[in-house]
Amino acid sequence: MNVLLIVTVLCIGRLCPAVFGFNLGICILQGDPQPPALLKDGDFVIGGVFSIHDYLRTEKHLYTRCVGFREMRFVRAFEFAINEINNSSNLLPGVTLGYHIYDSCASVPMAIKVAFQLANGLDLIFNDTDSCVKSAAVTAVVAESGSTPSISISRLLGPFGIPQVSHYATCACLSDKRQYPTFFRTIPSDHHQAAALARMVNHFGWMWIGAVRSDSDYGNNGMASFLKAAAEEGICVEYSEAYYRTQPRSKLKRVADVIRRSTARVIVAFLASGDMRILLEELSQQPPPPMQWIGSEAWVTDPEMLRFNLCIGAVGFGIPRSVIPGSSTGMPVCDGTEDLRALQNPYTDTSQLRITNMVYKATYAIAHALHGIVCKEKHYELVNWQLQGDGSIDFVTVGQYDASQPKGQEFSLSTAIIWNDGREMVPVSVCSESCPPGTRKAVQKGRPVCCYDCIDCAEGAISNETDSVDCYPCPPESWPNNENDKCLPKPVEFLSWDEILGIILTVFSMAGALVALSMALVFYKNRTSPIVKANNSELSFLLLFSLALCFLCSLTFIGRPTEWSCMLRHTAFGIIFVLCISCVLGKTIVVLMAFRATLPGSNVMKWFGPAQQRLSVFGFTLVQILICVLWLTISPPFPYNNMQHYKEKIILECSLGSAIGFWAVLGYIGLLAFLCFILAFLARKLPDNFNEAKFITFSMLIFCAVWITFVPAYVSSPGKFTVAVEIFAILASSFGLILCIFAPKCFIIIFRPEQNTKKHLMGKVPSKAL
Repeated sequence: MNVLLIVTVLCIGRLCPAVFGFNLGICILQGDPQPPALLKDGDFVIGGVFSIHDYLRTEKHLYTRCVGFREMRFVRAFEFAINEINNSSNLLPGVTLGYHIYDSCASVPMAIKVAFQLANGLDLIFNDTDSCVKSAAVTAVVAESGSTPSISISRLLGPFGIPQVSHYATCACLSDKRQYPTFFRTIPSDHHQAAALARMVNHFGWMWIGAVRSDSDYGNNGMASFLKAAAEEGICVEYSEAYYRTQPRSKLKRVADVIRRSTARVIVAFLASGDMRILLEELSQQPPPPMQWIGSEAWVTDPEMLRFNLCIGAVGFGIPRSVIPGSSTGMPVCDGTEDLRALQNPYTDTSQLRITNMVYKATYAIAHALHGIVCKEKHYELVNWQLQGDGSIDFVTVGQYDASQPKGQEFSLSTAIIWNDGREMVPVSVCSESCPPGTRKAVQKGRPVCCYDCIDCAEGAISNETDSVDCYPCPPESWPNNENDKCLPKPVEFLSWDEILGIILTVFSMAGALVALSMALVFYKNRTSPIVKANNSELSFLLLFSLALCFLCSLTFIGRPTEWSCMLRHTAFGIIFVLCISCVLGKTIVVLMAFRATLPGSNVMKWFGPAQQRLSVFGFTLVQILICVLWLTISPPFPYNNMQHYKEKIILECSLGSAIGFWAVLGYIGLLAFLCFILAFLARKLPDNFNEAKFITFSMLIFCAVWITFVPAYVSSPGKFTVAVEIFAILASSFGLILCIFAPKCFIIIFRPEQNTKKHLMGKVPSKAL
């Protein structure tokens, strides 16, 4: 079996009778030979395989013929290049190149057959002492236009070291030198074209496209490269269909229906020219909505495609146009009677020498053995199908793609593109509209990533780009604007001097201080009157002074908190209020002692005289001073940006530092107030027309009620209202003290002077209702 395989390979298409017991020196060619379409003898023969016709039609068994016309211009360029080389005195002097040109009819079986003949020659029977071993009939081969036949030819010629240079086979798979060691080409691989197409689609913002390809090595490999590049560019493909011209018509109709039903308005067609022609003929019977066609080089510069108006505005990359020096593309010699201006067809049109030039290069590449240079070329032209003034469609070069440029600069436009609607505005093809800044994309379940919903950014987050895939949280000191596309500094809130609440509290504070000073002035002017002397005038003046300070200390809570204001506001409040309550407590004790002193044999007043009263006030206040000093030493209050209470703004407040210190200050004030209330309550029924203990009891009741209510209100009030609650408690308790203790006395002094007598105060004169 192994011997049979080896002999079969060596015979390369010839039957060796020795396998069946005959002489191994005789080989017989099987089947009818396919004669060359054109041939010329030479010292070295170069083979040429072209799809002069484009398909086969079987009419009877074992009978085939070629139908249609294609690529004759390539053949003429091949002939012209060889003749030019033969006439050159610098290239291969004294050597004549010949050629054998075969027509593959764009058929893989036919391409394989002519490849055998290029290797073996046309002799039906020949004798050879080396058992069917013979030199190749050609030195090298220029073949083929299609990738699939090129692959087949390369697999046959490769083992024998026969170089093959293709002018139009672009499949990236052919770059694999392990499989195709003798294959070269003068056209870039589809790997580059696929990347260029993907970047162009992304450049124009087409994120939702359709794709159709030839069901061949060219189409399948090219589309695979494109889809990979498109995915890297973030492009979504609604569908990817494949068709080959020999497949059943039902397959063609299904592909056409998919295109007609598509929501994508841009379609990338990686099709061979023959497949594209058949597809467009099918679509023309029931035209789909206007579409923007993106073409591969196989059809986008094929003049035969220009008759399809469906593709007006099509764009795609083509091999750059060139001029073959001294050539009219192999045209026959004219006799002088022809009018070339009246002859217009793809064969005579020399303005679009693209692939034709690749044939010319391939021929010269073989002659120069420069395949290592020319096969690496990566420049494309961007070609646009444009409707001309006379109604014809023409190829217009509008830009280029140069893979040698830095990333992002490969693609450039030199002139405006005219799209399928005849305008220069880029058509839109998206599954979902772009998400504006302030939103993010949320992929729709079960659909491609280009189909998404636009979701508003969550609270506190922004997106400042179109089609953002995520929203990003603002820094702690910032908050999004209304559009959620920008982080703005959070407004800083504190109880300021110029806002309504701050102004009202300031007015009440100043008014309270003026009331206290006014009452002090009244008491001073009437300091010798019985009512002032009877109520311990020294403690009264000290109490009025401390009350004035209580009103004024509330002002330290208004304005922007600073390090000094935070320390001052709480400590000043605590010390001044203790001074105030100490004075009230002293007056309460004085009332109790005064009535005790009226009892026979009592000398209690000597134990609580003016010196003791001053000492008690100083002692009570000193304790609060020590508490405040410890508080400021260990952990003083400080300005603090509170970002937890409100998300959208910053509360600038004074942090307590040590909560223990703050509540110790309040607790000490509450303890003195409670003690004062108890003593005043016990003394409320002592006989006197003007028993001050009654008014102290009522003032302490108001004081305690205010501060008991203050605690929950302070804890629950938000932002600057916490400070407002504290100021209100200071003002309310201060007004309670001054009105309950001093207002009745001032009323008597000013409006009832007849009651301002010692007899009336001692209860010896009946009092009138106030």
